[in-house]
Amino acid sequence: MRVDDEASRQLADGLAAIVHQFQVPGDFPAGVIADAAAAAARPVAPGPDRRDARDLPFITLDPAGATDLDQAFALSMDGDDVVLAYAIADVGFFVDRGSSIEAEAHKRGATIYLPSSKVTQYPPVLSEDAGSLLPGKDRPSVLLTVAVAPDGTATLRRAERVVVRSRAQLAYETAGNAGSELPALLDELARRIWANEDARGANRIELPEQEVVNDPTAAGSLALVSRARNRSEDQNSALSLAANLAVAKRMLDARTGLFRVMPEPHPAALRMLHHTAEALGVNWANNMTLHELDRTLDATNPRHAAFALAARRAGGGATYATFGADVVPWHAAVAATYAHATAPLRRLADRYVLDLVCLLDTGGSPSDDDLANLSALPEIMERAETIQSHVDRAVLDMVEAVTLEHRIGDVFDAAIVDVERGRDAARIQLADPVVVASVKMSGATPGQHVRVKLVSADPAARQVHFELAS
Repeated sequence: MRVDDEASRQLADGLAAIVHQFQVPGDFPAGVIADAAAAAARPVAPGPDRRDARDLPFITLDPAGATDLDQAFALSMDGDDVVLAYAIADVGFFVDRGSSIEAEAHKRGATIYLPSSKVTQYPPVLSEDAGSLLPGKDRPSVLLTVAVAPDGTATLRRAERVVVRSRAQLAYETAGNAGSELPALLDELARRIWANEDARGANRIELPEQEVVNDPTAAGSLALVSRARNRSEDQNSALSLAANLAVAKRMLDARTGLFRVMPEPHPAALRMLHHTAEALGVNWANNMTLHELDRTLDATNPRHAAFALAARRAGGGATYATFGADVVPWHAAVAATYAHATAPLRRLADRYVLDLVCLLDTGGSPSDDDLANLSALPEIMERAETIQSHVDRAVLDMVEAVTLEHRIGDVFDAAIVDVERGRDAARIQLADPVVVASVKMSGATPGQHVRVKLVSADPAARQVHFELAS
């Protein structure tokens, strides 16, 4: 964050309050740190149950400066298939079942991200050092070999435990520059995956990152801006998507596993989305489906990005579910059966999905203990995601209040996107700045355009208050 001293202090105090309110995990217990240090010292070498894959030209692709590197990849051709050799950090090598490290990981569920820091899933000696696929280091990994056909269909050929050594750590910000070490086949693999998404009717817009910056038009004020995504970022997402789709298909075929699921938006939510689109100036033709509209959105347009985020939330959010007779393992946004397997250093569930597909690859079946572990994960992951969601919303509310506190008395154009029954209030969407808030009014109609006046903005309370402009 690029902020002045006063704003920096204000944000720091606000973040501390958010961490306390939503019970973001604190420091790791001393015993867990000691056990993690001992686990990190385990020698890494090929053996009967771990193949030597150090000859493959693996590279990593992540944000500049990242140290928790979950994935490394190498690409090749086999006939018409692009073959993705995807090495995923093998958390199971360091974290024994029943250990103190595993118990603490179950309490956390996932790495929690704050605007300028993170609370890690595993102690940094593992997640940012011994378990991370840093270049030039021998690392235990689960190697997913995924064949991507010309039509973009991804098939898991093999899941095995290996030792790898990444040759280079590339960054999104510079990977597309001249002389980049990105393999030429990355373009082709991404093109196939994206074409398959289009054919399935999946959502594909990737939302830009939001940053807090000094507002050049108002001294001492802050502004929310969107950071455009790099092409290499989207290409890297295509790698993970291919692997996660292939892993999900393998588990579905075996009639077991843990899936990422998301329902289609409810008709009432779709009606509200139509009003949101109108408020933001997004052209949604009457005969166009939400998936078709998604194809027209420009992630670099703040209004389009705001609508895309609203559309994601309208589906009720993605959750986890284990295979069962009453479970439809379907993810509406992906438009396919989908799983999470590619970020085990940051998400608890991925470690167990990787363990399972390695077991299935040898012809094995999950034990009762394995199934019990999988069954416990949806609740654990939902708790962690709820914390992250609350933190994200609270941070956004706080920054909106900081951004607007110098504009008290200003009048804004807004549109009503929902009516809050029983409160004589309406949910409004401002187009500039892109802010969602409430205003007291009777007889509101979704889609109605109104003028609202900013009465107060309280960063400490993370609240803004509008009233109808006279």
